[in-house]
Amino acid sequence: MMRALILSLCLASTVAFASPANEAATAADPVAEKRLQALSKELRCLVCQNETIADSNAELAVDLRREIRGMIKNGQSDSQIIDFLVARYGDFVLYRPPVKGNTLLLWGGPIAMLLIGLLSLRAYLRRRSSRMDAQEAPLSAEDTQRADALLKELEPK
Repeated sequence: MMRALILSLCLASTVAFASPANEAATAADPVAEKRLQALSKELRCLVCQNETIADSNAELAVDLRREIRGMIKNGQSDSQIIDFLVARYGDFVLYRPPVKGNTLLLWGGPIAMLLIGLLSLRAYLRRRSSRMDAQEAPLSAEDTQRADALLKELEPK
């Protein structure tokens, strides 16, 4: 019981200290904080994957912001910080990864999927059109006579 209480207090304090509001309050240098914000908007949260680390409240994003803040404090340039993170996490950490061999699918995938979808739609519409044309073909003379005979049987006398 006591362990659960201690664990919950530790988690609550971690969340309280890791919140973005507390991060901004602890920032002493406004220029460094602006650099941090600019860099954070260029880096992807590896947990959320569709948010920048500036927008994410995930623990990893908080840790990355803290690490970037420390690197800024140590006098590293923006390109050094980005190079370090790319070396550590790969191009995926960049919110806008560069176009190169291993990211071609990432950049070309949506275009390829759109083209495949359009070609599939075109093929479907052509097949449908040819089936509709085949169904609308006029009846042969024999089929017309049979249809007339069936209609005459249905007429009331």
